[in-house]
Amino acid sequence: MSAVGAVFSCSCLRSGVWLLKPGMQKMSSLHTAARCAARDYYEVLVLGGGAGGIAMSARMKRRVGAENVAVVEPSKTHYYQPLWTLVGGGAKQLAASARPMGSVMPSGVEWIRSQVTALDPDKNYVWLENDIRVSYKYLIIALGISLHYEKIKGLPEGFNHPKIGSNYSAQTVEKTWRALQDFKEGNAIFTFPNTPVKCAGAPQKIMYLADAYLRKTGKRSKANFMFNTSLGVIFAVQKYADALLEIIKDRNITVNYKRNLIEVRADKQEAVFENLDKPGETEVYQYEMLHVTPPMGPPAVLINSPVSDASGWVDVDKETLQHKKYPNVFGIGDCTNLPTSKTAAAVAAQSGILDKTISLVMKNKLPVKKYDGYTSCPLVTAYNKVILAEFDYNGQPLETFPIDQSKERRTMYHMKADMMPLLYWNALLKGYWGGPAPVRKLMHLSLK
Repeated sequence: MSAVGAVFSCSCLRSGVWLLKPGMQKMSSLHTAARCAARDYYEVLVLGGGAGGIAMSARMKRRVGAENVAVVEPSKTHYYQPLWTLVGGGAKQLAASARPMGSVMPSGVEWIRSQVTALDPDKNYVWLENDIRVSYKYLIIALGISLHYEKIKGLPEGFNHPKIGSNYSAQTVEKTWRALQDFKEGNAIFTFPNTPVKCAGAPQKIMYLADAYLRKTGKRSKANFMFNTSLGVIFAVQKYADALLEIIKDRNITVNYKRNLIEVRADKQEAVFENLDKPGETEVYQYEMLHVTPPMGPPAVLINSPVSDASGWVDVDKETLQHKKYPNVFGIGDCTNLPTSKTAAAVAAQSGILDKTISLVMKNKLPVKKYDGYTSCPLVTAYNKVILAEFDYNGQPLETFPIDQSKERRTMYHMKADMMPLLYWNALLKGYWGGPAPVRKLMHLSLK
């Protein structure tokens, strides 16, 4: 998951060494967006203050000491983004998903409030805004994934109109709830783009919540629900796909496969889709409510970077998370090319593996712990029910509990809505939660 946020001083006025490009010896003022690094070298440099970046900085603090770790992150606020499904459905408040970045940054770790502009792994340094250079011994890249609403004609300016929202941004998630409340009669359309996305289940979670809300308010009979997805399947794992298709059938939802949103005419409440099976063919739909899942891609700084593959994702070994070319560079989370679903649960599992990988590399030993691709998607299907999908690299279920997790359960909803946020803030971000593997092992041993 990527993240975002900050409210902590990075001690730019403290004395320290500044290594700038020739002719760039001016220090930025306190009120500029970019903040300087207090030093020009750190043993461990973490790029990104999202779930992966904060979790790994906490773990590295325990490995090498807080004074030897720095996190580069320009944002003032850190968001627990998995909560936004419930925010868009009116079940939670946006404020509950947000905390000042300074409050989640591990104490003593240097917070560099700046943005990475270039990486030079051959020389072991990165460039920040204002041409500031910071060197490292070990680099952890946790820059998340970038949203590209602008790749849809008519967006993001279309969000200034009613009837349209998106649960993928703090600026648009509350618009989803308003559009749902304002629904009168017509098409309710939910989209899935023709790109990699984070939390691939989220585009349909809000659809199920919207269905439940309109049933509760007596408007469902006036609504025509459509899920227009660029994919050819409803979900990548067959066990959960079968369960979702039953729900879709029972709730009278139409699924249009291989349809990709390319334009929003918000003033006319029209959405234009391309038919991926018939290039050049488009379809125009009138909507009363539109939920947009934006196209996504790697952060701009990673495109054509030495650390990235041809598509712009950090090129890491899928078992150790160590870079394939640079042994002192590592990646975690949404910015990597790991062939698994990009979720916070995946980041948790990856953080435990990566911690062990780095600890061995620091001792000049080869990594031995292997990441199996574990990821999880709590598929919210109502205001009190969840299907807890858990699976591995091979798309095989990797379930924690000794029950059939493809069934809708109230207990799993409470885990999603109430327990997981606590686990996120108090365990994952503090470097103590490495995913449910120990719990799964204990659960299944207890049955033997």
